[in-house]
Amino acid sequence: MSADQQLLLPLALLALQASLCRGACVEVDSDTEAVVNEGFKLSCISCKKRGEVPAEASVRWTFRARGENESTPLYSYQNLAGDTIDPRFYERLHWNGSKNTRDLQDGSIYILNVTYNDTGTYQCTFNRILLYPNYRSGTNTTKNITIHVVPQLTRGLASILSEVMMYVSIIGLQLWLLVEMIYCYRKISAAGEEALRESASRKNSRWLP
Repeated sequence: MSADQQLLLPLALLALQASLCRGACVEVDSDTEAVVNEGFKLSCISCKKRGEVPAEASVRWTFRARGENESTPLYSYQNLAGDTIDPRFYERLHWNGSKNTRDLQDGSIYILNVTYNDTGTYQCTFNRILLYPNYRSGTNTTKNITIHVVPQLTRGLASILSEVMMYVSIIGLQLWLLVEMIYCYRKISAAGEEALRESASRKNSRWLP
């Protein structure tokens, strides 16, 4: 193995690991305080447990306003199309999740011009079908988010902890990828040095009487 090849292999591994890092899925809890008359993102992320298995998913949202006893359908997203069901949110609700894929992992939505009437409990349900070669397997994931609408934002402890945990997860993943890259690089280097020694040994043997 030449010196150029030994240099290119680690760079190729680094590029591969970087692409994997960008595609990582991290489940982060939604914020719970919305400011009146501003926009607000309702985050709902459900990462696949088997990342190598293709899947199709749909997302369904319901809403139970403060003081109400029952939840009502709010929004649904499937087959690359979203539909606002609750008339209280017409023209104010937009899809803010995974784009251009049926393999949804981010089912977030965005509310425009938040009002005090938007205070309540939102429920997000992922219906996912894992597409194995010979069969299909369905899974459901449900998350509840209770939103309080306030005159101005006051950053709470839960929001700070969620952001810290997100950065800790990202840094931990990058460190793990770095360790894997170093391990692979050492194996490749050791194999290259062994090949060079064997090549030199064969050359020397040819010159021996």
